[in-house]
Amino acid sequence: MKDSVFYYSVGPLLYCPANHTGITASLIQERFGKHYSLALCLEDTISDSHVEAAEKQLAVTMKTLQKAYDKSAFFLPKIFIRVRSPQQIHRLICLLGSSAALINGFILPKFSPENSRLYMEAMTAVNQQRKKPFYMMPILEDPALTDLRIRQELLYSLKETLDSTEELVLNVRVGGNDLCHVYGFRRSPRESIHNIRTISDIFSDIITVLGKDYVISGPVWEYYHGKNWKKGLKKELKEDRLCGFTGKTVIHPRQIKPVNDAYKVSKKDLTDARAILNWDQASPNLVSRCTSRERMNEYKVHSNWARKILMLSEAFGIRES
Repeated sequence: MKDSVFYYSVGPLLYCPANHTGITASLIQERFGKHYSLALCLEDTISDSHVEAAEKQLAVTMKTLQKAYDKSAFFLPKIFIRVRSPQQIHRLICLLGSSAALINGFILPKFSPENSRLYMEAMTAVNQQRKKPFYMMPILEDPALTDLRIRQELLYSLKETLDSTEELVLNVRVGGNDLCHVYGFRRSPRESIHNIRTISDIFSDIITVLGKDYVISGPVWEYYHGKNWKKGLKKELKEDRLCGFTGKTVIHPRQIKPVNDAYKVSKKDLTDARAILNWDQASPNLVSRCTSRERMNEYKVHSNWARKILMLSEAFGIRES
């Protein structure tokens, strides 16, 4: 389990096409608040014939942000670039120049045995002689994950690759809609992706293999307006957290607050977590009722949960109930 709050701090990751010309003004004016991260996408949101133009616009965006920030500081979220290939990473670093210092890392789509080694080599190369590292966030969305005959072997192979540079893996992301696409699924705003057993079984295997060592973020919720969108999002977030996900990909600023609220820690959980981690090791008993007398706290059983609660409280804050 990750022992640094930094790995839990991505929170809601707001996706934006890298060729979006209005994103600069929105960031400078802090229109989206101060509790989110940003993904500038050069992959699925950009037409194949417009990639070069999108790269140039991305460079303009970053250099404009750098000049504005140097003139008058404002909140800068963690910024990540979703690339198309390992080769694009080095090219973008050269294109961005000094403004690359504003980038926290790269999102690696369709992460698979076919490209994972190349991505690791590219990330290692761009991190050489850097004091502040570029982090990576691989996305598990390869259709091969739907093949029961190889899924476990595939996941353990990917984990072995990630483990070689574990400290640079900020978190692992899952492509829920991409996996649904394989079967032609699409949930309504009344339904949670966790109710689609075919997809939730894939998520369960991902958490089983990677969840002990990596923070794993929840899948995108594609609704942001209309009837039941927020109610449905809150329901799925509750199930995300229960199933082992932390944070969520978002595609509209309206989704940011519900995600942050969902991962706030209750005062009761925080009190219990502190009591567990401050347990008197000289005590003959390693079990006790909690302060509210509603449940049992057991040091050997609940210590990992307690550590995670403390990190979530730092990353997302505390709620009353």
